[in-house]
Amino acid sequence: MNEALKLKKATYHLWTFTISKLISAFGAQVYAFAISFYILQATGSATSFAANLICNILPRTIAAPFAGYFIDNYSRKKIVIFSQIATTLAIGSLLIFSITSGLSLAAIYTTSCVLSLTSMFSGVAFSSSITGLVDQNRIQKAMSLNQMSISFASIGSPAVGGLLYGAVSMPTFLILYMTASILAVLLEMTMNFSLFSSRNPEEDIKEPMWQSMRSGIAYIKTQSLLMTVIWIALLINFFFGAYQVGYSFILIEKLKIASKQFGLTEGAFAAGMLLLSIYFTVRKEVKSPLKVSKWGIIGMGVIMAAIVLPLILTFQHNLIFGYYIILQLGLGTMSTITNTPIMVILQKQIDDRYKGRVFSILETMAMALMPLGMVLYGFLYDVFPAHWIMIVSSFLFVSVILVLARPSVIRRVHPEMNNKNAVMMKKVPSSV
Repeated sequence: MNEALKLKKATYHLWTFTISKLISAFGAQVYAFAISFYILQATGSATSFAANLICNILPRTIAAPFAGYFIDNYSRKKIVIFSQIATTLAIGSLLIFSITSGLSLAAIYTTSCVLSLTSMFSGVAFSSSITGLVDQNRIQKAMSLNQMSISFASIGSPAVGGLLYGAVSMPTFLILYMTASILAVLLEMTMNFSLFSSRNPEEDIKEPMWQSMRSGIAYIKTQSLLMTVIWIALLINFFFGAYQVGYSFILIEKLKIASKQFGLTEGAFAAGMLLLSIYFTVRKEVKSPLKVSKWGIIGMGVIMAAIVLPLILTFQHNLIFGYYIILQLGLGTMSTITNTPIMVILQKQIDDRYKGRVFSILETMAMALMPLGMVLYGFLYDVFPAHWIMIVSSFLFVSVILVLARPSVIRRVHPEMNNKNAVMMKKVPSSV
């Protein structure tokens, strides 16, 4: 295939990839919204809500290293398609169960575990295939469009979920998700995952699984950026559990926010992500991405602490709604500032032969402490005042990034900053 046709196909991939992600993410998030609201209203317990979050995290955390082996040794396209088909079957099974026996927490938790695995395989396979789907010059655009599709879905799905919740039955939510999943499969089947890739899984030397996983870990140890990102992700995601459990618990249980308003605040988070994603599609590639991500994480920590103000001060009800809209917009922008620059540089620096293993190990480490965090915070929110839990966690959240991404670490990861500083020093005239 000549270069012009490859670039044309890459453009097709950009939009097909974006639309596929938009459709599947919309269905998944409408489902997640409905299930979360169902659990909280049925049980009124932060622990039960946290248990479902654990079912979304623990299976993918355990299975991610094994997924990396399969993604690096077999067809990534087939893995994406089979994962999406498995998602459809899982939702279909829950639909049949809900119609015949009614929803139960056990059925919801089981489905959440299956969806966790399928989304992990699909997500890591897609992340590992970006450089095969599009040309090098449009990697940042591809990552930003991917984030935009997720943001569009996040904006629309909570609003739709909030409007529909209580007005339609749970099977309707499940049918929406199934339909979205089927459409995503049809789009993914038209994509060429190795258009720009020099990797041919058929020609790769197949290592035993454990040897392959050890090779991936050895490769990561040679990359200072990867090691830094792994440690940051491990601890930051643990303390972010305070927000993941606490935000819904505070708004729904403590402040008694209506489902429609809660859905709109969730949509505001996605709107913030969308605004920054649009910005990243048109701007040049970020220099010193770790430094940019550091300030994004600090911003997230400050916003986390601000979430509890309505619990401490007296707010009018309408003012509370507007306040959380603003905070969620800010948190969404900080999230994109944190993630997009790092993901672009990882796409370019990681050898294609190792991407499945590297991204799966990154995912494992990012989520390794999250189940523990969910259990801990689910218990803490049921026992202690919510505002103190969030304030202390926010302080620890910011402290972690200040230590792990201190200036000396950033200069080691980005040695070009030392050269730039040296040039600037030479330009400064010496004093007489």
